[in-house]
Amino acid sequence: MKVILRSDVEGVGNTGDVVEVASGYAQNFLMPKGLAMRATQGAASQAQAMQRSRDLRNIKERESAERLAQELESQTIAVQARVGQDDQLYGSVTTSEIAEAVKAQTGVELDRRDMSLEEPIRRVGVHSVEVRLHSDLRLHLTVEVSPLD
Repeated sequence: MKVILRSDVEGVGNTGDVVEVASGYAQNFLMPKGLAMRATQGAASQAQAMQRSRDLRNIKERESAERLAQELESQTIAVQARVGQDDQLYGSVTTSEIAEAVKAQTGVELDRRDMSLEEPIRRVGVHSVEVRLHSDLRLHLTVEVSPLD
């Protein structure tokens, strides 16, 4: 069955896309939840309008993410943690702690789920954290871990 997606559906498509899905999936899941509508001749122009608005929104989000990346790229985020022998941390520095430090030091709110660590931060020093700001824009944030005073 051909349907027009009203919102992004992971693994199926994005807003305004005309996609072919199983009729049961369309009738029992997509349509009742308001995620899709039946593709008809009259709905084609509505689909194009949805795609245009999606593209404009995507461009604005991308520009905003690029400005944010330029702002954060030049900064080093300081995080303090309890330290034992040989500059080894008690536990590790988490993405939640990094997100809190970014907000406190720059005023920028980042979602911890958009951050990824190659390995847990368990030592004092400078570390790189990858942050996904947009679907196709990633930033390497510099985080400096120091002993708690």
